[in-house]
Amino acid sequence: MIGISIVSMIILLGVLIFAHEFGHFIAAKKSGVGVLKFSLGFGPKLFGKKIGETEYLLSAIPLGGYVKLLGESDVEGLSEEEQQRSFSRQPVLKRIVIVAAGPAFNFLLAIMIFTVVYMVGIPTLTSTIGTVQENSAAYEAGLKEGDVIIAIDSVKVSRWSRLAETIGASEGRTLKIFFNRDGIRQDVTVKPKLQKSKNIFGEEVDSYKLGISPAAKTVIERMNPLEAGWVSLKQTWLISRLTLLSIVKIVEGVISPKTLGGPILIAQMAGTQAREGVVPFILFMALLSINLAILNLLPVPVLDGGHLLFYFIEIVKGSEVSVKWREMANQVGFVLLIILMIFVFIIDIDRLNIKAVDDFTKFFTGK
Repeated sequence: MIGISIVSMIILLGVLIFAHEFGHFIAAKKSGVGVLKFSLGFGPKLFGKKIGETEYLLSAIPLGGYVKLLGESDVEGLSEEEQQRSFSRQPVLKRIVIVAAGPAFNFLLAIMIFTVVYMVGIPTLTSTIGTVQENSAAYEAGLKEGDVIIAIDSVKVSRWSRLAETIGASEGRTLKIFFNRDGIRQDVTVKPKLQKSKNIFGEEVDSYKLGISPAAKTVIERMNPLEAGWVSLKQTWLISRLTLLSIVKIVEGVISPKTLGGPILIAQMAGTQAREGVVPFILFMALLSINLAILNLLPVPVLDGGHLLFYFIEIVKGSEVSVKWREMANQVGFVLLIILMIFVFIIDIDRLNIKAVDDFTKFFTGK
């Protein structure tokens, strides 16, 4: 089990890191900037091959990667021709494109994964009622387990997601529900009741509900390329928005920081998804790819978002932020990043029970 988790994590992070660094790489190449190194992983070099001016590396620690650009910080010692191709001598808009391309490619990876999955087909809950809560609006109207809802007012429904969305948007007005029971078409009028429930952040919210839950009946829903692409864009936007909201909720104290996870949690979840099958695993990859993009765009020095912040300041003030201020900010950002990494690692360890720790140790020691 531990072996599957570790291998799954390496594959997962390898793809995400490759997409991110390839974004920086291809944007630099297309902008005419020299690329000295392209590395998957960091730390000691395991394998390397130089093609043209670029050395392609596979490094020992698979928790990151990097692209080293020509004249990334200064142009000291470079020839005139090399200075023209150096990163630091490029117009600010070019530098923004190169830096932003990393997160952009993580978003693109997620969109591509979602599009392929939606085209291949995913199990989708039908509008068949599984259970009806006692004293609920649906119970009082006479709806029963096994009823198949086919329309709400003039809106046709065949999927549970559409049904729930329509009821939630009703604002409590009386609805006419059309349904099939034992092959016979029937209809009832129902007034959704305002109920308290918890959202994905654990906050108590009020929403209109009928008091029904879906049956475990699914169909494979496939989309054409155009429809799949559009739904993938909306899904990526939704997850991005929820990721940003989660960060805000952590800062506000609504969500416990203990919900954060590091390499061990990622390995556990990657292993679980891999055992579930290829589709769950690559969907988890898409989710993490969006998270990686959002986190990298945060305006924290050392991260891509920190660099972008300096470039936007440069546009406003008409000159570069001084090297002294950039170095100080990067040092602070690096320290904060290390503290965060230690924090999430401690949380990961805390989540593990003794047996999991023993299994983890046995895997590496062979005992």
